[in-house]
Amino acid sequence: MPQHHYALSVEWTGNTGTGTDHYRGFERGHVIRIDGKPDLKGSSDPHFRGDAARHNPEELLVAALSTCHMLSYLHLCAVNGVVVTAYTDRATGTLETAGDGGRMTEVTLRPSVTVREADMIAKAQELHLQAHDLCFIANSVNFPVRCEANARN
Repeated sequence: MPQHHYALSVEWTGNTGTGTDHYRGFERGHVIRIDGKPDLKGSSDPHFRGDAARHNPEELLVAALSTCHMLSYLHLCAVNGVVVTAYTDRATGTLETAGDGGRMTEVTLRPSVTVREADMIAKAQELHLQAHDLCFIANSVNFPVRCEANARN
Protein backbone atom coordinates (compact mmCIF):
# COMPACT_ATOMS: atom_id res chain seq x y z
CA MET A 1 0.00 0.00 0.00
CA PRO A 2 1.46 3.41 -0.94
CA GLN A 3 2.39 5.70 1.92
CA HIS A 4 2.41 9.49 1.98
CA HIS A 5 4.41 11.36 4.58
CA TYR A 6 3.89 14.85 5.95
CA ALA A 7 6.37 16.96 7.88
CA LEU A 8 6.08 20.21 9.77
CA SER A 9 7.57 21.93 12.76
CA VAL A 10 5.91 23.52 15.75
CA GLU A 11 7.70 26.14 17.84
CA TRP A 12 6.34 27.38 21.16
CA THR A 13 6.58 31.19 21.24
CA GLY A 14 4.85 31.76 24.57
CA ASN A 15 7.79 32.01 26.97
CA THR A 16 7.23 35.35 28.74
CA GLY A 17 10.61 35.15 30.46
CA THR A 18 10.13 32.54 33.16
CA GLY A 19 9.14 29.52 31.08
CA THR A 20 6.50 27.29 32.59
CA ASP A 21 7.29 28.14 36.19
CA HIS A 22 3.54 28.41 36.86
CA TYR A 23 0.32 27.76 34.95
CA ARG A 24 -0.66 31.39 34.41
CA GLY A 25 2.89 32.54 33.73
CA PHE A 26 3.25 31.48 30.10
CA GLU A 27 1.40 32.06 26.86
CA ARG A 28 0.12 29.25 24.69
CA GLY A 29 1.28 30.84 21.44
CA HIS A 30 3.09 28.76 18.86
CA VAL A 31 3.92 28.77 15.17
CA ILE A 32 3.27 25.88 12.80
CA ARG A 33 5.74 25.83 9.93
CA ILE A 34 5.52 23.79 6.75
CA ASP A 35 8.22 24.30 4.15
CA GLY A 36 7.10 26.51 1.29
CA LYS A 37 3.85 27.59 2.96
CA PRO A 38 2.77 30.54 5.13
CA ASP A 39 3.22 30.07 8.87
CA LEU A 40 0.13 29.35 10.95
CA LYS A 41 -0.07 31.14 14.28
CA GLY A 42 -1.59 28.88 16.88
CA SER A 43 -2.61 28.94 20.50
CA SER A 44 -4.88 27.00 22.78
CA ASP A 45 -8.61 27.63 22.97
CA PRO A 46 -9.38 30.79 25.00
CA HIS A 47 -11.03 28.56 27.63
CA PHE A 48 -7.54 27.17 28.26
CA ARG A 49 -5.78 30.56 28.47
CA GLY A 50 -5.23 30.79 24.73
CA ASP A 51 -5.31 33.68 22.27
CA ALA A 52 -8.65 33.86 20.46
CA ALA A 53 -6.99 35.57 17.48
CA ARG A 54 -4.94 32.43 16.73
CA HIS A 55 -5.93 29.00 15.42
CA ASN A 56 -6.34 26.31 18.06
CA PRO A 57 -5.88 22.54 17.59
CA GLU A 58 -9.58 21.79 17.98
CA GLU A 59 -10.51 24.25 15.21
CA LEU A 60 -7.79 22.83 12.99
CA LEU A 61 -9.14 19.31 13.51
CA VAL A 62 -12.66 20.42 12.52
CA ALA A 63 -11.17 22.27 9.51
CA ALA A 64 -9.23 19.14 8.47
CA LEU A 65 -12.42 17.07 8.55
CA SER A 66 -14.39 19.70 6.65
CA THR A 67 -11.82 20.23 3.92
CA CYS A 68 -11.10 16.50 3.53
CA HIS A 69 -14.82 15.85 3.02
CA MET A 70 -15.08 18.73 0.55
CA LEU A 71 -12.12 17.56 -1.54
CA SER A 72 -13.40 13.96 -1.60
CA TYR A 73 -16.85 15.23 -2.54
CA LEU A 74 -15.65 17.52 -5.35
CA HIS A 75 -13.62 14.62 -6.78
CA LEU A 76 -16.70 12.38 -6.78
CA CYS A 77 -18.84 15.07 -8.37
CA ALA A 78 -16.31 15.58 -11.16
CA VAL A 79 -16.11 11.88 -12.01
CA ASN A 80 -19.90 11.43 -11.76
CA GLY A 81 -20.94 14.35 -13.97
CA VAL A 82 -22.29 16.55 -11.19
CA VAL A 83 -21.21 20.14 -11.83
CA VAL A 84 -20.77 21.99 -8.53
CA THR A 85 -20.66 25.78 -8.84
CA ALA A 86 -20.43 26.67 -5.13
CA TYR A 87 -19.60 24.87 -1.88
CA THR A 88 -19.61 26.14 1.70
CA ASP A 89 -19.56 24.29 5.00
CA ARG A 90 -20.52 25.51 8.46
CA ALA A 91 -18.86 22.73 10.46
CA THR A 92 -18.92 22.42 14.24
CA GLY A 93 -17.12 20.21 16.73
CA THR A 94 -17.73 19.30 20.35
CA LEU A 95 -14.98 18.88 22.92
CA GLU A 96 -15.78 17.38 26.31
CA THR A 97 -13.37 17.92 29.17
CA ALA A 98 -12.97 16.04 32.44
CA GLY A 99 -10.29 16.88 34.96
CA ASP A 100 -7.08 17.64 33.08
CA GLY A 101 -8.12 15.69 29.97
CA GLY A 102 -10.78 15.60 27.35
CA ARG A 103 -11.66 14.46 23.86
CA MET A 104 -13.54 15.49 20.77
CA THR A 105 -16.87 13.69 20.88
CA GLU A 106 -18.31 14.61 17.50
CA VAL A 107 -18.02 16.84 14.46
CA THR A 108 -20.94 17.84 12.29
CA LEU A 109 -20.37 18.99 8.74
CA ARG A 110 -23.05 21.13 7.12
CA PRO A 111 -22.05 21.45 3.49
CA SER A 112 -24.26 23.56 1.27
CA VAL A 113 -23.72 22.84 -2.40
CA THR A 114 -24.98 24.59 -5.51
CA VAL A 115 -25.10 22.53 -8.69
CA ARG A 116 -25.45 23.77 -12.26
CA GLU A 117 -28.59 21.81 -13.16
CA ALA A 118 -31.64 20.95 -11.05
CA ASP A 119 -31.56 17.32 -12.21
CA MET A 120 -28.16 16.96 -10.51
CA ILE A 121 -29.48 17.67 -7.01
CA ALA A 122 -30.35 14.08 -6.04
CA LYS A 123 -26.99 12.71 -7.21
CA ALA A 124 -25.18 15.62 -5.55
CA GLN A 125 -26.86 14.78 -2.27
CA GLU A 126 -26.10 11.07 -2.60
CA LEU A 127 -22.38 11.66 -3.24
CA HIS A 128 -21.91 13.09 0.26
CA LEU A 129 -22.27 9.57 1.67
CA GLN A 130 -19.52 8.26 -0.61
CA ALA A 131 -17.33 11.29 0.14
CA HIS A 132 -17.59 10.52 3.85
CA ASP A 133 -16.37 6.98 3.22
CA LEU A 134 -13.42 8.28 1.18
CA CYS A 135 -12.31 11.00 3.61
CA PHE A 136 -8.87 10.07 4.98
CA ILE A 137 -9.29 12.22 8.09
CA ALA A 138 -12.79 10.96 8.98
CA ASN A 139 -11.44 7.42 8.62
CA SER A 140 -8.73 8.25 11.16
CA VAL A 141 -10.70 9.65 14.10
CA ASN A 142 -12.44 7.74 16.90
CA PHE A 143 -15.57 9.87 17.16
CA PRO A 144 -18.62 10.33 14.91
CA VAL A 145 -18.40 12.71 11.97
CA ARG A 146 -21.91 13.56 10.87
CA CYS A 147 -22.89 15.16 7.57
CA GLU A 148 -26.02 17.29 7.19
CA ALA A 149 -25.71 18.19 3.53
CA ASN A 150 -27.89 20.47 1.45
CA ALA A 151 -27.78 20.58 -2.36
CA ARG A 152 -29.63 23.10 -4.52
CA ASN A 153 -29.67 24.62 -7.95
